[in-house]
Amino acid sequence: MSRFLFVVPPLAGHVNPASAVAGELVGRGHQVAWAGQPAVLENLVAPHCPVFPCAGAPDIDDRPRDLRGVAALKFLWDEFFAPLAYAMAPGVTTAVMEFGPDLLVVDQQTVAGALVAERLGVPYVTSSTTSAELSGSLIGIPKVDQWITDLLEGLRLRLGDPSARYDPRFSPRLTLVFSTSALTGPRPPDRGPVTFVGPALGPREEASGFPWEWVDSGDGRPLALISLGTANTAVGARFLAQCVDAVRARSRELRAVVVDPGGVLGPPRADDDVLVRPTVPQLALLARTDAVVCHAGHNTVTEALWHGVPLVVAPIRDDQPVVAAQVTAAGAGVRVRFGRADAEAVGSALDAVLHQPHFAVAARHIGRSFREAGGAPAAAAHLEELAIEEQEKPWHGLPI
Repeated sequence: MSRFLFVVPPLAGHVNPASAVAGELVGRGHQVAWAGQPAVLENLVAPHCPVFPCAGAPDIDDRPRDLRGVAALKFLWDEFFAPLAYAMAPGVTTAVMEFGPDLLVVDQQTVAGALVAERLGVPYVTSSTTSAELSGSLIGIPKVDQWITDLLEGLRLRLGDPSARYDPRFSPRLTLVFSTSALTGPRPPDRGPVTFVGPALGPREEASGFPWEWVDSGDGRPLALISLGTANTAVGARFLAQCVDAVRARSRELRAVVVDPGGVLGPPRADDDVLVRPTVPQLALLARTDAVVCHAGHNTVTEALWHGVPLVVAPIRDDQPVVAAQVTAAGAGVRVRFGRADAEAVGSALDAVLHQPHFAVAARHIGRSFREAGGAPAAAAHLEELAIEEQEKPWHGLPI
């Protein structure tokens, strides 16, 4: 039996894959604990696993709506990831000292976990829940890469081991990437040991009262799922409305489920063509879906492709432009401009992915690669193997 401590940010899209892997480890007889924000974790992780509380950073949803590109990335690190690292470090330190893990499993963007681990001499594995970081910065500009490197070095001086020389976002022992090269492209040469395990799809809490009878009553029309995730509610009203108009213009040949967690389209409702709900059982629904329109969030994209569903991607910010580029390069979808796409543009993109077979063929190819990679069981097996190796080594912790 080994002991694993998962360190995660207050972002559901980062917690869900880790939770699936943690469930596999518990099922194999290991002990698992979490370091993060209890209010976020309570509905996403197994209730019997201890949670060591960590302070949080400002709410990422409060950032300015018009930030894009370099400005959005700079804000993300300056105002969220870096403050989150400083806030979480004391709680992560307490978790390590009290739980005594054999191995930390650290979300790639929860830098506190990596830096505390290196300071205390405890081995850690990186959990890469978005593959965008594999290609450099989320923008891909050398000066931006250097700026992030300098910021990370500043964090390391205060939280980690100042003598370390590797990028803390990539463990020198192992980085688990929840994707495959069929989507991301070739493995980068300078990111340390990297293993692609595909999406980790664990059990999800079902959305209560979901009207499956509506889904099943479509007279054979294809079904689209339209979602901008949970972190883009404030900026999504115009785009979601254009998507609805695009579907209604094709009412004889298409229906759609629209996810609207912020109620920007009004109260939940249903008619013959469109079902609007604040939440949906996404994994179960994708099994009955023919196309997805989304913001190119990594989890939504990989979950759609797991089911062989082609995509229309409208990236907004953060890692989404990189993930959208991966989708189009792999031939599994069409990209539209989030800020400018109207009903005609969205509708044309939907027509393409639904009626041009090569998009679905590419999506199914990526889906097969995901299944072959092994998902959560494969990730758990890698962690088990590494934990056994580390248990055989002497522990060289540094004084706090």
